[in-house]
Amino acid sequence: MKFIHAADLHIDSPLRGLDRYEGAPVDQLRGASRRAFIALVDLALDEHVDLVVLAGDIFDRDLGDFRAALFFRQQVIRLTQTGIKVFVVKGNHDAEGQITRKLPELDGLHVFSAKAAETIDLPELGVAVHGRSFPDRAVPEDLTPSYKNPIPSRFNIGVLHTSLTGRVGHDPYAPTDIATLSAKGYDYFALGHVHAREVVREANPRIVFPGNLQGRHVGETGSKGCELIEIDGARIVSAEHVSLDVVRWHQLKLSADGLTSVNALAQRFQQECDNLVVGIEDRLHAVRVLVVGESELHQHEAAEPGTLAAALQAATQDFAKAPVWVESVRLALRSPIDRTALQQREDAVGEVLRIVDEMRGQGSGMREWLLQSLDKLPPLPTDLNDMDPGRLSDVDLDALLADAEATVLSKLTGAEA
Repeated sequence: MKFIHAADLHIDSPLRGLDRYEGAPVDQLRGASRRAFIALVDLALDEHVDLVVLAGDIFDRDLGDFRAALFFRQQVIRLTQTGIKVFVVKGNHDAEGQITRKLPELDGLHVFSAKAAETIDLPELGVAVHGRSFPDRAVPEDLTPSYKNPIPSRFNIGVLHTSLTGRVGHDPYAPTDIATLSAKGYDYFALGHVHAREVVREANPRIVFPGNLQGRHVGETGSKGCELIEIDGARIVSAEHVSLDVVRWHQLKLSADGLTSVNALAQRFQQECDNLVVGIEDRLHAVRVLVVGESELHQHEAAEPGTLAAALQAATQDFAKAPVWVESVRLALRSPIDRTALQQREDAVGEVLRIVDEMRGQGSGMREWLLQSLDKLPPLPTDLNDMDPGRLSDVDLDALLADAEATVLSKLTGAEA
C-alpha cells in the first residue's frame, strides 16, 4: 500500500509586490502553487498510490470566489476517478472557508470534521485514518487527546495541523509534543503547518512535517514537495521526499573578494548558478544574492548605486542552463583602503572615517539612533518585512554603515564607476 502525505498547498497564495520587480516572471510565480499540485496528482497517478493525505492549509485564506476551489476539485477528481482516496484536514488558513462548502460533495474525498475527531477505517487497505479540522483560524488547545484510539491490525495514520512545541516563523496553533503523539499508538503522524520539511521522529510512530508544496518567497528556500510512503502490513518499507516545486528559491552568498570589474563579478555569479541548478534544470530558480567581501566594486557601487544588481541581472540573460531570476541583490562589501593612513588626514575624508569608527563603537546606541531617525517613516509592505530596520542584525547595520561610508568617500574623492 502506498500513500502521499503533503500539506500547506496555499493554492493561489497572493504574491504581493511583484510589480515592483522589473522583469519579474509574474505569471510563473503566481501559477506555481497550482502547477505544484498538478505535479502531486501526476505523481500519485504514476505511483498508483492508494491514498493522498493533505494536512491543512489547502487554500491561503477564505476564498473570494470559486476559482481556486474548482481547480482543487478538478484535480481531486483525477485522483478519485482512479480509486485513489483523498483525506483533508483544514488548517488555520482555510478553517473558515465557506466557498468549498457550497460545491457538491465528491465521492472519494473526505474532509475531516472540525467538531470532533473522526476515524475512517479502510479494511480493504489495512489502514485507518484519524483526523480533525481546525474549527477556527486560531486553535490554542492540543487537539490530540480528542483523536480516537488506534484500530488494531491497521496501519494507523493521524493527520494533524500543528506547531508542535513551536517553530520559528509559525503561529503556535494546536500545540502538542512528541510524547503526546507517540502515546496515541499510531504508526504515522502526517503533520502540517510548518513550511520547512522536518522528520520529527523516524519511527514508532514516524512523525513528519513534509513542508509546503511550493516555496512562496525567498524565506522558503530549497526543495519543496511531499512524502511518498510505502507500507507492508504495519511496517513502513520506504519513505522518501519527492520534490514537486516548479519554482526553487535560493539565497546565495557571492564573494567579490579581489574582483575589480563587474564582468568578473558576473562571471563568478554564472559559475555559482551552474552549481545551483545542477540536476534541477527543469524549473525556474529565484535567487536573492548577498555580495560580500573586500573589493574595488564597493566604490563602483557607491559612485553609481545599482551597478552590481544590474550586472547580476544581466548575467542571467545569457545563462542557458536553466531560467534564473534575481529576486534582489544585497551588499555587504568593504572597500580595500588603508583606513589607518586615511584616518590621519586632516580633511573631510579623515573626518568621515573617524565618524564611522565612532558610530561602530557605539554598539546598541547606533541601532537606537537609527530607529529614532526612521520613526516617522510609514511601515514597510509585508513582503519587505525582512528589511524592517527593527529586524536588522548587527551585521546588517555594519554593512549599511560601510555602504554609507563608501558613498560619501566616492563623492569626496570623485571615484569613477
